[in-house]
Amino acid sequence: MVDYSAADELSWTADARIKLKNIPFFVRAQARQRIEQLTREAGSDTVTVEIVEQARLEFGQ
Repeated sequence: MVDYSAADELSWTADARIKLKNIPFFVRAQARQRIEQLTREAGSDTVTVEIVEQARLEFGQ
């Protein structure tokens, strides 16, 4: 696993944050890590609803 510093912190759109809060708390940390990983892989520094949805599809929800 790659360790990211605080300088690598991503910003989240308001809608993406709402979607994250709708994820059950017991898997939210894991989902957040994957969502942020997908965002970085896309070369972005902002988490969007589209990326959250992409992760949701990966998790099969």
